[in-house]
Amino acid sequence: MFSLYILIFLVILAISAHFVANDQPLYAKYRGKTFYPAFQTYFNSTITDSTKNPVTGNWEKLQFDITDWKQLELESVVWAPIPYSPEKPDRYNREYVGPTDVQYYKNPAGEIIQAPKKFRHHLGTDAIGRDVAAGLIHGTKVSLLVGILSMGIAASIGIILGALAGFYGDNTLIASRFRYYMTILGVFMGFFYAFIARNIALAESFNEGMGAGVLALLVSLATFFIVVFIFNTIGRLKIPGFLNKQVTVPVDSIVSRGIEILNSMPNLLLIITISAIMKERSLVILMVIIGITSWTGIARFTRAEFLKLRELEFLQAAKALGYSDTRTMLKHALPNGLAPVFVSIAFGIASAILVESGLSFLGIGVPDESVTWGSLLSLGRQEFEAWWLVMFPGIAIFITITVYNLIGEGLRDALDPKLKQ
Repeated sequence: MFSLYILIFLVILAISAHFVANDQPLYAKYRGKTFYPAFQTYFNSTITDSTKNPVTGNWEKLQFDITDWKQLELESVVWAPIPYSPEKPDRYNREYVGPTDVQYYKNPAGEIIQAPKKFRHHLGTDAIGRDVAAGLIHGTKVSLLVGILSMGIAASIGIILGALAGFYGDNTLIASRFRYYMTILGVFMGFFYAFIARNIALAESFNEGMGAGVLALLVSLATFFIVVFIFNTIGRLKIPGFLNKQVTVPVDSIVSRGIEILNSMPNLLLIITISAIMKERSLVILMVIIGITSWTGIARFTRAEFLKLRELEFLQAAKALGYSDTRTMLKHALPNGLAPVFVSIAFGIASAILVESGLSFLGIGVPDESVTWGSLLSLGRQEFEAWWLVMFPGIAIFITITVYNLIGEGLRDALDPKLKQ
């Protein structure tokens, strides 16, 4: 439960990172006009406003994202708890300034003085003066997003394939040879039209932004399922002779062999290889890569549960009542077989965060402008005396991984029926 409270705190911190660490004030009054820069730039970073100089009568235009608010003579102001953004350097505290070192600050009068407490870099800076504390807070959002979304993709693939393998086995699903062959052909053709033929469109969409990339990915998935459905529908046609003979579809063997092939490859090396050949580095692409290479453990857990459940009385009763296989799987088998899957997902999220941190440390996967815990560790590798660039991101990774592992242990204990007795 204590780990769960820490996780909730990390989630809240990630959601509110824009307001916790930002070089734009939460509230500012300048020349008689009130601004809320941090809130106003949350959805539109390039928002502009203007104010009138009471002395000269001239209007001054302010573009919030490039305005140096610390140099304005503000009448009143409320700064964020950490008044620095992770990607913007502080020219007066470059070259690895430590948490306890002398730090400097340029006041609105243009004087360079020792930084007051509220403008100190409490966890130090890197080579170009970026605040480490701001990077840690915004890196929380990246790490949690990568862990949750990548395992969401992995869980979707693993649960579907594991459920099909466990429910049908090798001898339950019967289809004509023509339908069997057409479905296999449909899978290959669907993959070709959805991902290979749309490779350039997918890359361009991800380059435009996360929203466009996700939309293009959804279009590709829809294309894949539509093509498979069309070929499966064609396979329902009655073809006389050899192709009309009924055969059993070895669903379990197909899925199990796929799991073994994927597990035979070192997961980290596979992710590094796929990430390295991508033309453009994107956080969304990294999440997809981690997701499609991490589903095997979830599929095995789901398969094992369905192999056990399909022999129980309530599923036999569902078959006797004439329920369709889809209804039996989704409404009766799946809710009773997800308990161990939740445990695997909790451990998988921790593993995904560790993989993302490792790739960021190696400079692979995430864009250079993205500040992550792994990229901060990589900066520490370049300057061994800057211990704060290693210690603080390392502690953040350690705490997050430990929290998810402890939550996984807790779920396993809570869902174990033997411990309830």
